[in-house]
Amino acid sequence: MSGGVGHAQSAFPADATRSSAGVSSGLTETEMASILSLAPSAPRTRGFPRIAVSLLGTGQVGGALLRQLAEQDRFAGPRLVGVANSRRALAAPEGIAPADALSRLWDEGGKPGLEAPLAAVMNTAADVRVIVDATAAQEVAAHHRRWLARGLHVVSANKLALGGALADWDALQSAAEATGTYYGDAATVGAGLPALSTLRRLTRAGDALISLTGVISGSLSFLFNAFDGRRPFSSLLAEARARGYTEPDPRADLSGRDVARKLLIVARVAGRPLEDDDIEVEDLVPPPLRDLALGEFLERLGELDGILEQRRRNAVEAGQVLRYVARLPGGERATVGLEAGTTGSRWSYAGREPVRR
Repeated sequence: MSGGVGHAQSAFPADATRSSAGVSSGLTETEMASILSLAPSAPRTRGFPRIAVSLLGTGQVGGALLRQLAEQDRFAGPRLVGVANSRRALAAPEGIAPADALSRLWDEGGKPGLEAPLAAVMNTAADVRVIVDATAAQEVAAHHRRWLARGLHVVSANKLALGGALADWDALQSAAEATGTYYGDAATVGAGLPALSTLRRLTRAGDALISLTGVISGSLSFLFNAFDGRRPFSSLLAEARARGYTEPDPRADLSGRDVARKLLIVARVAGRPLEDDDIEVEDLVPPPLRDLALGEFLERLGELDGILEQRRRNAVEAGQVLRYVARLPGGERATVGLEAGTTGSRWSYAGREPVRR
């Protein structure tokens, strides 16, 4: 099967720039482990397996991966052969020094698109060929199945393929199984913690997920842990955006869709084939602000304050705190939304640094 590739610059509308430095490091440690885990089963050339990697997305997650690649043994470690973002694409089958990748991308890179990094990794003689998706782009996620079908391993921090339609999830699993390729998804849930691999092991051992309740959004965790009445919510949101804790358009976080995707992935890994419509999602963005251009929305952030401040006060009067909670109950409808809970409850984590994605 051949996989089509797109030309449009919109293939990278966001380069996964949302994670803080510490968290992006944790995520890329997971991605690096996923890449290196392919080595033991690979044929060995000159005493070590050769791994070729093309990286899509050079935001905080992609940038952190480049730094980790630079720390690997240049002879035995993965060889970077392609790198791309929303503005440039660079291919070099002979290899790109990870420390020089960004400067070379800007100086030598051609028009944006997926063709160059795909061709670079396809045409290499490496024993193992890997594409890393460090974007937040649907246009990139749509190619994952085709890449697997062509014999490429895919390591992704992009949740859109796994957290979309159930048919797409099934197609990914089938493509990987049919070709013996690997789909590395550990960076999609748990901020680099081995959440999905642990759940898989438990499921294979015969255990069943009875229910799940928790705060699984780093950005919303930061916001509502800090939302104590001393600052308006809009001020906290502006800070979170400036620090890279939210998407460039924070409505992607406030809408609850990112949390719902994570919950879908967890449910499916646990053997519960949920569709997107099976989760009730509370959108924290008022309807008049949902379809505005980003610039106008940012100018009107203050319109969030009155609604959320009233909910905070109601919670405080009841001796509670606000948290954006994901729930996957047994036999009931899954939900994600803003809840008031007693201080000390399982979701009233007091930390302020995002542990995410």
